[in-house]
Amino acid sequence: QVQLVESGGGLVQAGGSLRLSCAASGRPFSRYTMGWFRQAPGKEREFVASIDGTGTSTYYADSVKGRFTISRDNAQSTAYLQMHSLKPEDTAVYYCTQLRYPNWGAGYSDLNFYDSWGQGTQVTVSS
Repeated sequence: QVQLVESGGGLVQAGGSLRLSCAASGRPFSRYTMGWFRQAPGKEREFVASIDGTGTSTYYADSVKGRFTISRDNAQSTAYLQMHSLKPEDTAVYYCTQLRYPNWGAGYSDLNFYDSWGQGTQVTVSS
């Protein structure tokens, strides 16, 4: 049973920074690509970033490229999303997720490739 627990969300002013964490358990963490998605009120869940099991390959949505950095610590079974230069349009519930199959790469932005999800953490950016 995979369990993903996010933390680190909160309220921040535009231009500020936050770091989200995702603690994972239930599968060999280093074998699975991790991803972050977000969902704003009234909108569909959208891809933010992903990182392969080794941590050497990453993939970002255009909207966050250059501002967000995804990383992982396999020894701690934890994935991170460092967010800088936050904008009001980044306001959403952020979800951590794990790819459905082991030993795949990072370039998967379709949520149907992912089969385990955390409960989400709210990020609110005020203008």
